[in-house]
Amino acid sequence: MILAGEASGDAHAAEFVEQLKLEQPDLQLSGMGGKAMKNAGVDVFFDSSIIAVVGLVEVLRHWGDIKRAMGIVRQRLDQTRPDLLILVDYPEFNLKMARHARGLGIKVLFYISPQVWAWRPKRIHKIGSLIDHMAVIFKFEKQYYEKAGIPVSFVGHPLVDKVKDGIDARKVRTDLGISAHEKVVGLFPGSRHSEISRLLPLMFATARLMQTREPKLKFLLPVASSLDFDEISDRSKNSGLDIIVTQDKLYDVISSCDVVATCSGTVTLEIALLNVPMCILYKISWLSYQIMSRLVTIPHIGLANIVADKAVVKEFLQQDANPDTVSRELFELLENQTYRDQVKQGLEQVRGNLGTGDGARTMAKLVLSLLDKQTT
Repeated sequence: MILAGEASGDAHAAEFVEQLKLEQPDLQLSGMGGKAMKNAGVDVFFDSSIIAVVGLVEVLRHWGDIKRAMGIVRQRLDQTRPDLLILVDYPEFNLKMARHARGLGIKVLFYISPQVWAWRPKRIHKIGSLIDHMAVIFKFEKQYYEKAGIPVSFVGHPLVDKVKDGIDARKVRTDLGISAHEKVVGLFPGSRHSEISRLLPLMFATARLMQTREPKLKFLLPVASSLDFDEISDRSKNSGLDIIVTQDKLYDVISSCDVVATCSGTVTLEIALLNVPMCILYKISWLSYQIMSRLVTIPHIGLANIVADKAVVKEFLQQDANPDTVSRELFELLENQTYRDQVKQGLEQVRGNLGTGDGARTMAKLVLSLLDKQTT
């Protein structure tokens, strides 16, 4: 059984599932996830997009849905008793499921470590007591688990294989109705409903401000598979802006952008791997931010900056994430070639810190080795 709580986890799970199917086609796979896992051959019994939220207050607002999901997963674990439970990110939910699974004698593999290096570092011992093995995707994470005596494997980041350079951006632009000489700004509000509610209005306001100064700018807005494409498209039309709304072929969209304003998650690594200058926006409820800002122990919020271990791109948090500051930064990235080159050079360091690739296959081999141990 595989449990993924949001779009990025759903995508990463689907990648190693495809490798599992190649290695052992008769595996029976069920779980909580989304379209990617379903397309990869997983029997998805709960749609995780319903519970994909960020922020403490936002979790409380959706607690009814989250509690219902927990009940469904627990019931499935009781009924099916899988040989292995694979938890993909989404730690607060998944660790509760780990506790239930351990009570049933089910082996537990956690894939994509909770950010113990960023906040609440002491919880690593609790995590270790609830799982049998941790699979980490950043090299620097392995030392934390080894020091705590928890079985751990570095499997590499799956995006290194997935995100490839060499996309013909000129052709992509032609397909989207954009000429080669036009400047394109990407608006990437995220895959969670809570991100959309906070970041999309900010991005629309930023685009209006930018278009006032430079009417010929083009805007691209990709819609994550976990969201309602028609709803986002309608909101874009009602914004009064000329925004090209797309779905699928995210990497083509990224490559066709000159700059991107983005949420803070995995997509920052995808943008970095394609070496497109960006700025990162982060907005959650006031109360959630007050609590989390006291718990976080690292200086960066965006994954691209965390992996680089320095601020290679600007981050705008809470009240600093406003149309004035964001539009100024995007214009600086568009118009100041020296600054643009500096940012692109920093983004190249991100790729170097993500491993050599083949992460999905390495993860699949780890899964099969744990299944072998389970059956012997």
